Amino acid sequence: MTDRRKAQLSSRKQPQQARSNDLVAAVLEAAIQVLAQEGAQRFTTTRVAERAGVSVGSLYQYFPNKAAILFRLQSDEWQQTTDLLRTILEDVRKPPLTRLRILVHAFIRSECEEAAMRVALNDAAPLYRDAPEVQAAKAAGECVIQRFMLKVLPDASKKTRAMAGELITATLSAVGKDFSESARTPAQIKVYADAMADMFCAYLSSCQGSASRK
Repeated sequence: MTDRRKAQLSSRKQPQQARSNDLVAAVLEAAIQVLAQEGAQRFTTTRVAERAGVSVGSLYQYFPNKAAILFRLQSDEWQQTTDLLRTILEDVRKPPLTRLRILVHAFIRSECEEAAMRVALNDAAPLYRDAPEVQAAKAAGECVIQRFMLKVLPDASKKTRAMAGELITATLSAVGKDFSESARTPAQIKVYADAMADMFCAYLSSCQGSASRK
């Protein structure tokens, strides 16, 4: 079962030439448009091929089915999030809590800007959520968070750092999703992100203070 699921989610071949790269890029851009406009339930390879202006046969050269396309879109989104985490949280020029504030603001803005796409991908998640590739993608982001926790909570136990990382990650994801389901102005986003950052910073300061007193 695992091998079959891997085959369904993996691209049939990797583009080697500029023309092939352009075709894959066109397919992915068309997939984003179809997913945002039609939703996960009406998402099909035929609609994507039509929107991209390519034949279904050409699409199948690189993506064996719609699950493979959706997983590629989700993988790209996870990679962007991981890159965001790494770029901000590993910027040693800034104090750790300042980095966290910047991350919260960037994440909430991103959630609001891409809300329709994220909702559609979440609806499509049952097609691939149990695949091992999903766990690998999520693990990359978790590693960045845990390295950051080691910097911001140097005196805390490994268990405390793990819990803090999980709590902040889960809260960002859940609250960000809920907040972005309604249209928000830049001012509203800033106020909300400031409040969330204040909450996270106070929590981490409390954790570090408790650990230092032991």
